[in-house]
Amino acid sequence: MTRYIALIRAVNVGGTGKLPMADLRAMCVEAGFTRVETYIASGNVIFESESALSRVKAELEARLQAYAGKPVGVVLRTAAEMAAVLKANPFPKVEPKYTYAIFLDHRPPADALNKALGRDGEVMRLGDKEIFVHYPSGMGSSKLRIPAAKMGTARNMSTIAKLAEIAAKP
Repeated sequence: MTRYIALIRAVNVGGTGKLPMADLRAMCVEAGFTRVETYIASGNVIFESESALSRVKAELEARLQAYAGKPVGVVLRTAAEMAAVLKANPFPKVEPKYTYAIFLDHRPPADALNKALGRDGEVMRLGDKEIFVHYPSGMGSSKLRIPAAKMGTARNMSTIAKLAEIAAKP
């Protein structure tokens, strides 16, 4: 069994992209995943599956599309990968709520940071399959746009730490 963390794109507690975590948990159970647990109402679910990552992703995306009536992106990491993202944080001395990892399905292009627009003090670094960003004034007020991150989903380091902790539980 592999312990996975699924990060659902564009989920929030109200408005467009609304997905109650109880519904997300039920979808995962119906898909045959075990030890299903959600964390905060922003599309984070931890579970176990015997299936390969590609099959888990396809199964969850199909269920989310049926629920939402449109494609909903999912980025998956194993428990070990999530712990590695936390360890790879290039900004460990700044407040975790101001540092994000934008999770991608693939390695970001080497020139991804050069193509960023609207910079205003943000500092960026490439990770393995992530783009790390420190937003000194907070993500909410930032005008930063990173074209390579368009299909990704961001989580702050506080959330990443909690997801890694939950996923590491025996």
